[in-house]
Amino acid sequence: DVQLVESGGGSVQAGGSLRLSCVVSGYAYSDGYCLGWFRQATGKEREGVAQMYSGESTTYYADSVKGRFTISKDDAKNTLYLDLNSLKPEDTAMYYCAAKGAGGCGIDPLIFDYWGQGTQVTVSS
Repeated sequence: DVQLVESGGGSVQAGGSLRLSCVVSGYAYSDGYCLGWFRQATGKEREGVAQMYSGESTTYYADSVKGRFTISKDDAKNTLYLDLNSLKPEDTAMYYCAAKGAGGCGIDPLIFDYWGQGTQVTVSS
């Protein structure tokens, strides 16, 4: 079974930084990968934040985080990261990592098959 476990959330002041980690186990990287970070603020829909796709060797960032957040992965540690810099109060949300099975990639949360439990990020002004 594919399992994802996030960590690294916390409370910071605006302008601060955090690094979120997601340990991924049981995922078949040999078939290509589609990995992503999503967030969901209270009362809002879950939205895509950043994504990595092996099929086109591309990364995607939502406009709201472009230039501030960076997605990366360490294959030796089976870990996906999201570096959050220049944080704003509107970045406050539960952050989830997710993985999609074989067959393309995208930013729609509905197409992702496996999810972590989430880690809370709270940014105060």
